Amino acid sequence: MSQLNRFLEHTIFFKTILSFLKDREYRGLIYITLFVLVAGTIVYHYMEGWRWIDALYFCVITLTTVGYGDFSPQTDGGKLFTIFYIIVGIGIILSFIDALYTHFNRHTLERRNKR
Repeated sequence: MSQLNRFLEHTIFFKTILSFLKDREYRGLIYITLFVLVAGTIVYHYMEGWRWIDALYFCVITLTTVGYGDFSPQTDGGKLFTIFYIIVGIGIILSFIDALYTHFNRHTLERRNKR
C-alpha cells in the first residue's frame, strides 16, 4: 500500500472520529463512557493508592477485557469495586466501541458511494 493510501485512510479515520464526537446521537454514550472511566480512575487512585495514569490504564484494560495482569486490586474494597465496575462498565465500553465501529462503517460506505 502506498504512503498516499495510508495517509488517506488515516485521514478518513480521524474525520470519522471527529464526526462521531460531533454527532448528537452519540453524545450521551460518550459522556457516560467518560464518566465510567473517570469514576473508576478516581476510585482506584484513592482506594489502591495508584498513580492517576496507572488507575486510568487499569480501567481501560479492564473494561476492554484486555487485562494484562500487571495491575490488580490488593484491598478488599478494591476487589469488591472491581467486581461491580466490570459488571457495569463492560457493557458501557462495548456499546461505545460498537457505536464507534458502526459509525465508522457507515461513514466509510457513504464516502465510497460518493465516488
